[in-house]
Amino acid sequence: MTEDTVRVGVLSLHNSKESKAICNAIEALGHEPAWLREENTVVRTTDDGVELEPDVDVIVNRLLLSNTPQPCEALGLASTVAQLRPTLNQPAATMTATHKIAAGATLAEADVPVPRALFALSSARLDRERDAFGEEAVYKTAIGTHGGGTWKIGPDDTVGAQVGNRYAFLQELIERGDERARDLRAYVVDGEVVGAMYRYAPENDWRTNVALGGSVEDAIDDLTPELRGMAADAADAVGLDVAGVDLVESADGWKVLEVNPTAGFKGLHSATGISPAPHIAQLAIERGGGAVDEAAVARLEATLDDSVPDCKPEAVPTRRSEPTVIGYTEEVTVTGTSGSRTVTAKSDTGATRTSVDTSLAADVGAGPIKSVARVKSGSVKGGKSRPVVDLVVGVGGTQHTVTASVEDRGHMEYPLLLGRDILEHYRVDVRRRADAGGSGADEATAEEEAEE
Repeated sequence: MTEDTVRVGVLSLHNSKESKAICNAIEALGHEPAWLREENTVVRTTDDGVELEPDVDVIVNRLLLSNTPQPCEALGLASTVAQLRPTLNQPAATMTATHKIAAGATLAEADVPVPRALFALSSARLDRERDAFGEEAVYKTAIGTHGGGTWKIGPDDTVGAQVGNRYAFLQELIERGDERARDLRAYVVDGEVVGAMYRYAPENDWRTNVALGGSVEDAIDDLTPELRGMAADAADAVGLDVAGVDLVESADGWKVLEVNPTAGFKGLHSATGISPAPHIAQLAIERGGGAVDEAAVARLEATLDDSVPDCKPEAVPTRRSEPTVIGYTEEVTVTGTSGSRTVTAKSDTGATRTSVDTSLAADVGAGPIKSVARVKSGSVKGGKSRPVVDLVVGVGGTQHTVTASVEDRGHMEYPLLLGRDILEHYRVDVRRRADAGGSGADEATAEEEAEE
């Protein structure tokens, strides 16, 4: 490396392909990447000021807020480092983009076309205005990712202001008649669209997310100047340097569905042969005062190099305490859209998924139903089907948002079964019970579930 080398920090606490690809692109362009992770990131205040380790010239913010249990913690970390170094995707902009109502309001104020939506803090008010959105509507959590927290609802479905511990809202459903559901994602870097793809919904679904099994197709030839401008305007209105902008065609023209600050690369590269990684690396390097060979960027965009970069820090041995211990039965708090209840739950390490009794689910307002899971059980030939819903389960002081299966547990002793989706965070002591007088007469499930 020379004195003209820019050291670019990629702030990302997860092992995503995108973070790896950006680090590798920075190095391939002749500069120095530093992956800012929990193993190596330190902020130190001293008498002389504030120090950041690793010491970098510029930062690419790739922190995920949408599927983080405590997004404010990640936002605080991003805000801290953004005060110290120039940062792509400023924290305030990523928060706006992540909160779908905040993003929609920001876009509408900037005259960027968006679908009609209604957000209300009152469940009664939200449900009362349900009919204004037609026979079918979209019901979403304000923060969600990969199609999670999104449902198509009918006229008889009741909606609440919250699903679990997240606010929810109504949005108009935009469809293409009998044609397969699709949207268009344009990837914007520094105001320019570097690639675009159609995303098609998988069979028997209407959501287009690649993570749910959707397929992709190159859309660059259909990207009119109007669409390019709309995508760039959307990213600019929210304040993002890098964004995946999702657009959908309605009877009234194209509208912006979402602006994603941490959009994936895999689908775009599969559809177009273009990786956004070198374009993001170029922008970061130039923001840090460095220079980049344009020909090298054009060459590198044809490859999505998501191998583990050399700059990934090694794990540091810690003195962390043992996992929290919970009992064979445990007192927990179950929360849905209608309220909370404290119940005694049974721990079952043989169950993949947490299971809730139908009456308890109805009592707290769990749902709406997300999908149907096929349960393989040794006691039932061929298995059985159960609806699954979003549910928040509080164990001690920790909240777990899980996708729980709903079943009639009225003949069983415990209305809630804690599966491995929650128990993986704890150590279970089968000798410990929250209900000292319990008989323990409950079924041994050891069930595995597959989505339908």
